[in-house]
Amino acid sequence: MSGTQDHANAQDTHADGHDAHEGPIKTPKQLIVAVFFAFVIPIVVIVMLANYVSSEVKPAAGSTGLEEQAVAARIQPVGAIELKDLSNPAAMKSGEQVFQAQCAACHAAGVAGAPKLGDHDAWGPRVKAGFDTLVHSALKGKGNMGPQGGGDFTDFEISRAVVYMANQGGAKFDEPKAPAGAASGAESGASAASQ
Repeated sequence: MSGTQDHANAQDTHADGHDAHEGPIKTPKQLIVAVFFAFVIPIVVIVMLANYVSSEVKPAAGSTGLEEQAVAARIQPVGAIELKDLSNPAAMKSGEQVFQAQCAACHAAGVAGAPKLGDHDAWGPRVKAGFDTLVHSALKGKGNMGPQGGGDFTDFEISRAVVYMANQGGAKFDEPKAPAGAASGAESGASAASQ
């Protein structure tokens, strides 16, 4: 009996050993499905990745340096030319307008030693130096003030501003005459209007 029992135990051990070596695929149908998905899923993933990479809408890489506006800002011209109509003195800024736009930043409060507007004591010695000296200082700069006070007005407009400020400080300067080109343009405009 022991022989048959050993034989039965050997068959059980052989069956257990056979089950231990089997995989999850038990039928040919399961094998076909596993092989199909082993090829289809990687192909679908590859196609989806290729579509994502080649699509137009992509998340930013963290830099806007190559955007059209950024490139245009980097390659814009350094300077620009602005043409003013010198033939019409009325189109040019008045002394008060130039003062408000440029000179008031320092002369309204007396910043950095600038004589305050309307301060007769501060303007007295400057007025005695004369109109031409004041205009020269305004155009070329003096002390902490840069040329034209850092503005971009015509010499005629700066002269008007000097007259405005000096007259507020006690001077009796006359309004400067318009430049020759402006005067002839204004005269030709007036003569054309009278005809």
